[in-house]
Amino acid sequence: MSDDEPGESHRGTAFVVHVEPKSHGIDAPVDRDAVSRLAEAVSLTEAIGVTVTGEFSVPLARAVPATLMGRGKVEEIAAAARGIGPEIAVVNAQLSPVQQRNLERAWKVKVLDRTALILEIFGARARTKEGRLQVELAHLTYQRSRLVRSWTHLERQRGGFGFMGGPGETQIETDRRLIGERIAKIRRELEGVKRTRNLQRRARKRVPFPVIALVGYTNAGKSTLFNALTKSEVFAKDLLFATLDPTMRGLKLPGGTKAVLSDTVGFIADLPHELVAAFRATLEEVLEADVIAHVRDISHLETASQKIDVLKVLNELGVGEERGIVEILNKIDLLAPDRCDGLVVRGATRDDAPMAVSALTGEGFDQLLRRLEAMLTTANIAFRLTLNHSDGEGLAWAYRHASVLERSDGEAGITLRLSASRPEMERFEAKFHDGIIRDHDVVDGFSSTTS
Repeated sequence: MSDDEPGESHRGTAFVVHVEPKSHGIDAPVDRDAVSRLAEAVSLTEAIGVTVTGEFSVPLARAVPATLMGRGKVEEIAAAARGIGPEIAVVNAQLSPVQQRNLERAWKVKVLDRTALILEIFGARARTKEGRLQVELAHLTYQRSRLVRSWTHLERQRGGFGFMGGPGETQIETDRRLIGERIAKIRRELEGVKRTRNLQRRARKRVPFPVIALVGYTNAGKSTLFNALTKSEVFAKDLLFATLDPTMRGLKLPGGTKAVLSDTVGFIADLPHELVAAFRATLEEVLEADVIAHVRDISHLETASQKIDVLKVLNELGVGEERGIVEILNKIDLLAPDRCDGLVVRGATRDDAPMAVSALTGEGFDQLLRRLEAMLTTANIAFRLTLNHSDGEGLAWAYRHASVLERSDGEAGITLRLSASRPEMERFEAKFHDGIIRDHDVVDGFSSTTS
């Protein structure tokens, strides 16, 4: 990719304020500290090409309705801001419209809260029409919540038009109406996108190729792994939310099984609900996947907390624990030798054990691909098919619709030992009738792939 990818160009300076509640809720990860959260907020800010010139961590015992944090901290940061001279301030928390307005007045800079910052990143990274629509929908939904009494400059009234007369509608009402109309239009367009995706899914099911969806915390290395496994060139960079638009590529597994690998948007702690709702059409690829591969950055100090955040979003999407999920521990090349040697997952053979890999070096790929194929073919049926030497069309069809475990060419014809899913097996029986002989009921992963 060129050097002018989103997030590369300079877009001003900022200071970042992380607000750390002294007491967390029951569901909050207990192993995250203020330092790590501040570091993530700084990374998010830098992801939009802004240079961070000041960092502040504010412990919060009780939220102040007017400014979130106490007056002393507000004044302290205001004094620091006068010396730093930033162009924007990023508050790593959810701000009400009133709090945002009051902080902007106190600090004399534009203030973005966590939701606005993530929306800004998504707006810069979206490439496809669908991605842009989803970001705009999330942005408008967020902006509509800002149209409250704090927008005093919008409280003037417009006069009525023509014979209607009357006081007319206030500017804030007009803006709210226009935003509502635009949201309705975008939702209609996204419904069209959803219908197109459903048609594409049905087309894939007619082939059909199973789908493996990569999910994980942002910057866990999903796109790098995707590129390495599929020999693709999807944009992959050490940036938060480097991937927004889903990408799908074909993947041939060691035993001959053909699958589709899907790269999806990364998750993050406290992902704004506007974005979860807006990107639901895209994330439906995860819901429809045959196998979900959860990619974790095992070198990250907060990898356990990141796992909790990802599972929380998956749960919100309706992905239950009964789904087939394989855990991939990525970036083992960054681990210190003592940590790396302690990974019992390296070389693990248990069906539920995580797989340790390095998307950068390729270590662990063979075992990972075998695991994915085993998960996809657990319920496959093994059978034999005999074809005439002259039946080239039938031979090509068999290779397209099943995994060829063994082939023998004899005087009577070509005998193939195949493995296929039950729907595909039914198609074989409908097409070849008496030419099918079942080996046994079920192929157990790789146990039947040997000659």
